[in-house]
Amino acid sequence: MTIYRLEFYQAPRGDYPAKDFLDSLPEGPRMKAAAWLGLLQEKGPNLQRPYADILEEPIRELRVSFGPLEMRLLYFIHEQSIVVTHGFLKKTRKVPKREIELAKRYRDDWLTAFGGGRP
Repeated sequence: MTIYRLEFYQAPRGDYPAKDFLDSLPEGPRMKAAAWLGLLQEKGPNLQRPYADILEEPIRELRVSFGPLEMRLLYFIHEQSIVVTHGFLKKTRKVPKREIELAKRYRDDWLTAFGGGRP
């Protein structure tokens, strides 16, 4: 069984958008998100709905609900790494296109820095 390395994207200015999002959450939702991240690390690309889904290849979402809160953590998989780009509270039926585009930009940054060259 493959165990994936879970990492958080670090922006060029030094912050970690996904960690910052998680740190902004109350303890209950943050703990549930941490549990779902552990499941994602264990299952990788085999984690499916209701936990995870593909938004636009290669961007995927981890879907965490806690009471009325609908949280999404966007990520991509590169070899044995799962890179969590950022998170947000989902308030619309569909994931906003701008969130997917942001995840793609973060992925391009990460691939340039760590993935062996241009995306």
